[in-house]
Amino acid sequence: MPKILVIGSTVCDVMIYLDRLPSRQGDAHIKQQVMSVGGCAFNVAYLLHQLQIPYQFISPVGTGLYGDFVAKHLEEIGMPSLIRLTGENGCCYCFVEEDGERTFLSNHGVEYSFDVSWLDNIDIAAEDYIYICGLEVEEETGRDLISALEKWPAQLVFAPGPRGHLISPERLERLWNLSPIVHLSDDEIKALTKKDGLSQAMISLYERTGNTVLVTIGERGVLAYDGRWYDVPAYRVYNIKDTIGAGDSHVGAVLAALSAGRDLDFALDFANQVSSQIVQTSGVRLSDDTYQKLRELFHEKEYQVEVTIKDLQAYLGQQINQELISKTYLYL
Repeated sequence: MPKILVIGSTVCDVMIYLDRLPSRQGDAHIKQQVMSVGGCAFNVAYLLHQLQIPYQFISPVGTGLYGDFVAKHLEEIGMPSLIRLTGENGCCYCFVEEDGERTFLSNHGVEYSFDVSWLDNIDIAAEDYIYICGLEVEEETGRDLISALEKWPAQLVFAPGPRGHLISPERLERLWNLSPIVHLSDDEIKALTKKDGLSQAMISLYERTGNTVLVTIGERGVLAYDGRWYDVPAYRVYNIKDTIGAGDSHVGAVLAALSAGRDLDFALDFANQVSSQIVQTSGVRLSDDTYQKLRELFHEKEYQVEVTIKDLQAYLGQQINQELISKTYLYL
C-alpha cells in the first residue's frame, strides 16, 4: 500500500473551556481546563494510526514540562518520537467557547523545527504522499524544509492553516511550484489569495498550483476543485463540543483515502464523516468504538471488491491473475 510521510509538530494542547472570551481588560471564569496531546501534524498522523494506514511520523520532541508530557503520551499511544531535542517544547492554549468555536494562543518551542538529517533512515523514494502544515514553513527552519521537499518526488499535501497568509511570498511561491494538493478553510483561502469570492479564490489557487484545492466550509461540508467542482455536504451534527482538530482530521482522512486508491468523491465524503465525529467530542481522540466504525466504513469498499472477485472466480471456474487483481483494485 502507498506510504504517507507526516512532518510536523506534536504539542501539549491546554484546552480551556468557557462561555465566551472576555473583551480587552475583561474577566471571565472558565468551566474546565484539560491538557492533551495535539498539533496539526500529530492530529493527521493519529487519525492514520487509528485507521491502520501505513505512515511515518517525523515529529521532534523537546524538554521541560510540556516536552515530557508529549513524550510520555506519544509512548502510551504507540507513536513514540525518535527525535528528542535539548530545547524546550512549547504549548498551545486552546480557548473553546460555548458554541464550540476555538481561539489559539501558541508558545512555539523546538517542536516546530526541522532538520533534514532526521530523515536519514527514511527511504523518501518509497513515500507517495508527504503532509506538512503552514506553521513549520513559517519557522526559521522552514526554508530547510522547503529545500528538502524540492528534492523529493512524493505528492505534497499542504495545509497552510489560519496563518498561511503570513508565510513569506517567496516561500509560498516555492511551495506552489511543487504542485501541492492544498487543504484550507473558506476563511483561510480568502486571506491567502486576497480574493473575496470563494470560487474565485479556489480557481485562482488551482491555476497557480495545477492541483486539487480542498476547502472546508463548516456546516456546509467541503468544496473541491481540480478542474471539476466537487460539493460534498456535511453530516448532521447534534452536539458540537469543540472544533479543535476538525480540519486536521479532515485532511488526514482525505490522505488516507487517496493513499488507498479511493477517488476524490469517496475521500471527501469519508473526511466529512470523520470531522463530524471529531466536533462532537472534546479534543481529537474519539472512542475505540467510533474508530472501529470508521475503520469498517473505510474498508467497506475494499471488502465489496474482494467479494466481487471471489464471485467472479467461482463464476468463471478459473484463477484470476493476482497481480492483475491488485492493479485493477486501484481503479475500482
